[in-house]
Amino acid sequence: MTRQPPSELAAQDIQAHLHPFTNLADHAAVGPFVITRGDGIHVEDEHGRRYIEGMSGLWCSSLGFSHPRLVAAGIRALQTLPYYHTFNHRSNPAVAELAAKLLAQAPVPMARVFFANSGSEANDSAVKMVWYYHNAIGQPQKKKIIARQRAYHGVTVAAASLSGLVANHRDFDLPIDRILHVECPHHYRYGQPGESESDFATRLAESLEQRILAEGPDTVAAFFAEPVMGAGGVIVPPETYFEKIQAVLRKYDVLLVADEVICGFGRTGEMFGSTTFGMQPDILTCAKALTSGYMPMSAVMVSAKVHDALAANSGRIGTFGHGYTYSGHPVAAAVALETLKVYEEDDIVGQVRRAAPAFQRQLRALAQRRSVGEARGVGLIGAIELVSDKAGMTPFDPALKAGATVARLAQERGLIVRAMGDTVALCPPLISTAEQIDELFARLNAALDAFEAHTAMPSSAPALQPQEA
Repeated sequence: MTRQPPSELAAQDIQAHLHPFTNLADHAAVGPFVITRGDGIHVEDEHGRRYIEGMSGLWCSSLGFSHPRLVAAGIRALQTLPYYHTFNHRSNPAVAELAAKLLAQAPVPMARVFFANSGSEANDSAVKMVWYYHNAIGQPQKKKIIARQRAYHGVTVAAASLSGLVANHRDFDLPIDRILHVECPHHYRYGQPGESESDFATRLAESLEQRILAEGPDTVAAFFAEPVMGAGGVIVPPETYFEKIQAVLRKYDVLLVADEVICGFGRTGEMFGSTTFGMQPDILTCAKALTSGYMPMSAVMVSAKVHDALAANSGRIGTFGHGYTYSGHPVAAAVALETLKVYEEDDIVGQVRRAAPAFQRQLRALAQRRSVGEARGVGLIGAIELVSDKAGMTPFDPALKAGATVARLAQERGLIVRAMGDTVALCPPLISTAEQIDELFARLNAALDAFEAHTAMPSSAPALQPQEA
C-alpha cells in the first residue's frame, strides 16, 4: 500500500495528540490511521477504505459499530438525564436497573455492583477494596496481591502494577509495593518437555502455594486472573488450572478477583469466562462489552462477604471514600442496560456457540502454516504465535517485527488484527456471520501468504520492511 501524504486531519493529530500504546518518536513519520465511521463488523478510514474489524476495536464492540438499539438508548438518555452522579445516596433509574441485571447474570452469587469508567479503573478499585476489606476484618497485614506474568489488568497505577508486561512497568517506576507475580500459564511456551497440561497446571499451583508460604499466608490478600489472558497473547489456561489454583487460594484464605474485562458478556461462549473455566471469584471486574464499547463504563461486582465488610467499615468511618465523578453515569448506564437486553433477547451467547466451532476450526488450521507455532483460542477469541522454526518454537528476529508486519499486511487486505509481539490476535464482533468469519480468515491467510513469501526469500532478495501496525 502506497503511503499517502497526511491529510489535514492527520497532520492535526500528529501535532496535537499524544497517543496511548504508540511509539511517540515514530508517530510523525508513521502517521495516524484515521477511522471515520463504522457499520456492522466493518469500519471505514478517512480515504473510504473498508475493513473487517477483527479485534472489535480493542476487544470491545461485541455488537458491531452501528447497533440501532444502542444508539437509540444513548439518544433517549441524553435527552432525559445527560448527567448525574451517584455520590451521597443519589442514583438514577438506569444504573439501579443495570446493577440488578448484572447481579442476576453474575456467574456466581454477588451482592453489589460498583461502577467506574474503564477496566483499569475497575481493577484499581478492586485493589482498593481488597485492602479496605482486610482492614475491615482486622487483618491489616494481609495486603499482598498476586498476579501473573503476561497478565494485563490496565494502566492506572495499581492496575499497571498487576499487569505482568514489561512495557507497562518500564520507566513508570512500577510495580508498586505489595504487588507480586507468578508464572504465566502458557503450556506451549512454558510447559516442560513431555509435561501434560494437567501436570503443568499442578506445577503452577504448587509454585503458587510455595510463593504464598514464602511471603507468609497472613500477608497475601488476593489473586488476580483473567479467565483468558487477553493482551498478554490470548493465553487459554491449561486443563485443570483454575481448579487447582483455587484450591490453593481457599487453603490460605486468599480472595480471587476475576478480571472479565475482555472475556465478559459472551466472548468465550458463556456470559462470563468464569463459567467457562470454573472460576468462583469473590470480586469480578468487567468493562468493554458491557456497553459494546459505545460508552465508557466498567463495573466491579463483590460477593456478600466482601460487601458486608465494606459496609461495616464505611459505617465506622462515616463513608466509603471511593468513587468517580462518572460512576454510574446515566447515559452509559442506559446504553449498558440496552446492551444486556440485546444479549438476552437476541441470544448472543447462543450465536457465539454456533459460530465458535467454525471460527476455532479455521484458527487451528493456521497452525499448519510454516510460520505459525501455535493457534489457540476459545469461543470467538483467538491468536496465532509466529515462529521462524516450528520444531524449536524459535521466535523471529525481533528486528523483523513479525507480528506487526503481519498485522500491516492484513490491514492492506482489509482486515484489522492486533499484534502483541509475535502473537497476532483475533476478537471479532459477536454478531459475525459464518460468511464474515470465512472472509476474515481468507484475508488473514492472504496476509500470511505474503509474509511467508517474503521471509522465504534468499538473503539477497529485497527484505520486507517492518512497520508498526
